[in-house]
Amino acid sequence: MKVVGFAGYSGSGKTTLVERLIPALRLRGLRVSVVKHAHHQFDIDHVGKDTYRHRAAGAFEVVVASDQRLALMREFEQTVQLTVHQLIAELYEGVDWVLVEGFKDSDLLKIEVWRALSNKPARYPDDHFIVAIATDSPTQLPHPTQRPVLDLNDVEAVADWLIANADRFEYRAEVFA
Repeated sequence: MKVVGFAGYSGSGKTTLVERLIPALRLRGLRVSVVKHAHHQFDIDHVGKDTYRHRAAGAFEVVVASDQRLALMREFEQTVQLTVHQLIAELYEGVDWVLVEGFKDSDLLKIEVWRALSNKPARYPDDHFIVAIATDSPTQLPHPTQRPVLDLNDVEAVADWLIANADRFEYRAEVFA
């Protein structure tokens, strides 16, 4: 499987880019999974649902499945900081690409999503894991770079770049074990 991260500050367009990349890669016949970093308490379950009631009753894990979907919810008894590699290990092995959103400080190869209008600093000068920059303002990059600069608004070009450079993104779990 290939793994690529998308790093950038809140509001830079990471989620939109990942959301648009999924169908672009799927149309090329590829199976895509996503690992997303969430902040503190988040919930995918709702009050009143059976699974919510099971978790509220104290279940450590609840797996709910149908003939079309499976979800695993795990409650930690104390705060746990899972690494991106631990989360990738939870994924189904038959996937072609894993798109990782967030985990900006990880040791994964990443594409930085940067917008001049955000008034946020660029990460690429100090992060050697950033291998390309996706931006809507290439002439306003704050530092010169030899890295590829991708058009944030041209998802097909970003997908083409990923496919053309797929060998760079081959994930070897044993390296991170």
